[in-house]
Amino acid sequence: MRPYFQTVIAVISAALLSLVFASAANATRQSQQRQQARDTRQDTREQARSTKQNCVVNNNQSNSECRQDKRHSKQEGRQQARDIKY
Repeated sequence: MRPYFQTVIAVISAALLSLVFASAANATRQSQQRQQARDTRQDTREQARSTKQNCVVNNNQSNSECRQDKRHSKQEGRQQARDIKY
């Protein structure tokens, strides 16, 4: 009977260890996705800011139209970040 219990304990231990490693790998993957999404949002903010500044400087549109362009650009960036994350 004793070798049977040792085998059962070994199998249970192996299962628990694989669970721990799997959850750690998943956490790392989620962390990388969050970082990529954050980088995407930050890049989008910078691009939207420069787009609005160029629009205002060149006087291509009214200020409200430039603001709408900036909002639209930022919304696209947020959606890209969501696509990365989820």
